[in-house]
Amino acid sequence: MMKFIISLLLAFSFYTVADDHGADADVLAAVNKYYAARNAEDFKTMVAMESNAGVCSTNSDGSFHKACAVETVEDYEQNYPDGLNNVYYPEATKISESVYLVRFYYEGVSGADSQPYRTRVTTTWVMENDEWVLRSQHYSPAAYGGVHQTVKSDFENE
Repeated sequence: MMKFIISLLLAFSFYTVADDHGADADVLAAVNKYYAARNAEDFKTMVAMESNAGVCSTNSDGSFHKACAVETVEDYEQNYPDGLNNVYYPEATKISESVYLVRFYYEGVSGADSQPYRTRVTTTWVMENDEWVLRSQHYSPAAYGGVHQTVKSDFENE
């Protein structure tokens, strides 16, 4: 009986590894950790979770692509916008063993006057030194009607 149980456990563990659902969960956990660090202004965590080659960014403000940049804690301390934001409905798509595309909605408030902010985000996460890190991010406006307009008090109970 014990051999049968061990055989089942081994078969299940091989299926789990082969199916790769663990990597999806790991990437989504990295996304949540990174964006929680952004809200907390935990720049040390943010920098640690960004690619050593830099992050290539495109903002939703209509500007051109930004140059790929390796940011430091000091960079973020000097030039970081006020605001609170949440990730909604993240989805991870495996591109290769070491690359995932993650898309989600990002909503919150920004600036001293707490203006509502809503955007669609596509990010690329790559494996570096056995960790998932952010390599690129693209934000596009999602100014659609008929939905809740975020206000600062939405974040007070979290």
